[in-house]
Formats: sequence, C-alpha cells, structure tokens
Amino acid sequence: MFGQDIVAKAQVQKATYPETRSALLPMLHLVQSVEGYVSQAGIEFCARQLNLTNAEVSAVATFYTMYKRKPCGEHLVSVCTNTLCAVLGGDAIYKKLTEHLSEDGTPLEHEATSGEPGSPGSITIEHAECLAACDLGPVLQVNYEFYDNQTVDSSVELVDALRRGEKPAPTRGAPLSDLRTVELELAGFYPEDDAEFRARIDGPSAAVETLRGAQLAADEGWTAPAMPEKAPALPEVEKK
Repeated sequence: MFGQDIVAKAQVQKATYPETRSALLPMLHLVQSVEGYVSQAGIEFCARQLNLTNAEVSAVATFYTMYKRKPCGEHLVSVCTNTLCAVLGGDAIYKKLTEHLSEDGTPLEHEATSGEPGSPGSITIEHAECLAACDLGPVLQVNYEFYDNQTVDSSVELVDALRRGEKPAPTRGAPLSDLRTVELELAGFYPEDDAEFRARIDGPSAAVETLRGAQLAADEGWTAPAMPEKAPALPEVEKK
C-alpha cells in the first residue's frame, strides 16, 4: 500500500521539521492521499516513519476531524450546520442531501458514503462546525473548497453534478479536484511544473461581502488608532 514513492515523500516531510514527530499531521494527510482515509496500516506506517507508538499516532488521528477513519468517496461534501448557517438553511440542506444521496431510502449518517468509496462520482457527506464564512452562509465545501450562499436546490444540483463526473467551479478558492489530490496537497506536495502548479491553485479569493466592512471604512475615511510607540505598562499583579 505504501510504496517507495510514499516512503520518499514521508522522508521529505520528516526533514522539514527540527523535531521529526512534528511531521505527523502532514504525514497523516499523505496516508489519506493513498487510501482515502487513515487505516490501521496507515497509523502503523506513520509510527514506523516517525519512531512513535501506534497509540501516539492514533491519539492524533482520532482527535482531528479532517482525518477520516472510514474510506471516503471521490468527493467529501461538508455542510456547515453551525448556528448562523443552520438558521439560514444549513440544517435543511444537510437533511436534504442525506436523503437525496441515500441508495435505500434511509438518510445517510454523518461521514457515510454514497457509492463505492473512492470510485468516480462517490460522495461522502458530513456536517461540519463553523467553516468561517458566516457572511456567505449557508455554505458548504467540496474537498475543502467553498460553495457560498447555497440553497437546498443548488446543493442538490451540485452533488448531482459531482456524481456525473463534473467539477463545478467553487465560489472561491482553487479549482475543484478530487479528495485524494487535495490530501496530497495538504501533505505539502504540488506539481513541480509552474504552469500546472498555478492552474491547480489559482482562483477567486475574498468575496465582496467579506470586504464590505473594509470598503465602507475606506469610503468614509475611517482609520484605526495608531499604535503607541511604547506599549502601556501591564498592571501590577497582586501578590498572594
């Protein structure tokens, strides 16, 4: 499963950090780029590469939600169901997608996959905590790329396009690719050819809504107070 090319990438990751164990987070993404999730074999691979115990690697892999413990689909669809997105329609979007992607009439559960994991058009659905786009809610992500101002209907159209093999352009961010390619990028590996690299990452960035406050301040001539040359002294701490 983890051939010499993956071992070589793991060695590059190790050499990036003064303390080799610091390479664990990107190495777990490297494992996911191969398997589509972090299996027990992936945990053992990371442990061997970094001279850690399986328990130490498992503690990290089970703490962060970006590391999946079940095989994922070609695409990971994350629907924000935190407070603002939820009341704007995020809950309704998530409910509809779990029903729409069902193959037997039973709504999919969190991190369940429609289709054979890893196969073309397969989709893993999850509800996510705040995706840091409250000004554009309700939002969802596909392989961590943003699709803003969603509705129930537009989200259904989006997943149907994914199942047909299409890659609709995200509202912001890089062009859409598959989850395993994104995992390799999160591991720190991009194409060496500059043109291919730029094509992989270039895309629209900040939205008009996000910059509205800054634009209003510029239009009105509002500025923040200047920083003092000398920071004020900290108050004395009462001795106990």
